[in-house]
Amino acid sequence: MKTAKDYLEEANKVVKKIDLNDAIEKHKNNSAVFIDVRDSSDIIKTGSITGSLKIPRGLIEFVADKATPLYNDNLKKNSEIILVCGAGGQAALTGKTLIDMGYINVSNVGAIGDWKKNNGPMTK
Repeated sequence: MKTAKDYLEEANKVVKKIDLNDAIEKHKNNSAVFIDVRDSSDIIKTGSITGSLKIPRGLIEFVADKATPLYNDNLKKNSEIILVCGAGGQAALTGKTLIDMGYINVSNVGAIGDWKKNNGPMTK
């Protein structure tokens, strides 16, 4: 039987962790799609990365699949996608899901608090 720790370890093996400063630079250059996978109540409390898509982890399969009515046109299999969450775990798990779905350039920037502390662009 698998535990949450097992799932997280698997995810961290396949989802690369992107350096915070590299991610901020990619944001400045508008060269990646940023997704905040926290639920809306957490996003309301802290704000989010400017221009990021807000897609809760529990909906990612539907929003990332062209065959569903919830598909988001901003998600392309070959786009660079950078995920953020509260501490890094949900972003890693979401990233593994996207990779399993055929997305090829997915990374985890980790915690929104770290993004904010490093002066990453934020909106409320």
